[in-house]
Amino acid sequence: MLKVNGINVFYGDLQVLWDVSFEVKEKEILVLVGANGAGKSTTLKTISSLLTPTSGTIEFNGVRLDRLPPNKIIEQGIVHVPEGRRLFPDMSIEENLIMGSLFGESKSKRDETMEYAYALFPRLKERRKQMAGTLSGGEQQMLAVGRGLMS
Repeated sequence: MLKVNGINVFYGDLQVLWDVSFEVKEKEILVLVGANGAGKSTTLKTISSLLTPTSGTIEFNGVRLDRLPPNKIIEQGIVHVPEGRRLFPDMSIEENLIMGSLFGESKSKRDETMEYAYALFPRLKERRKQMAGTLSGGEQQMLAVGRGLMS
């Protein structure tokens, strides 16, 4: 399903990932654990194509991701839900969810996917017209995950 093979990543002249490799098979869960600065977020940003490895490969279901721009990564079904939620606070829950489904197949499946997100997080459906910035921290995290699922 997801194969990361020997990626090396730099921030400018500073190398921050060295020969990182792992594989996640279907229905398998992988956890990245480590201290601050160990490279967890950098690894995820590289998979999402927010950073580019200088060497190595990343594949998802046989498709090379390390050569694709971020919008094409999303089309493959990989979404980065950043920490800190990063919602649109002055938009409603529903509007935030819609922002996750603006392009391609996600737009055509918007209603179906929104119902799925609401089924996972019923609290969001109850309050779908409420401004995102007025939600509790946990509710905001639900919305961030829901928006990611919309993609």
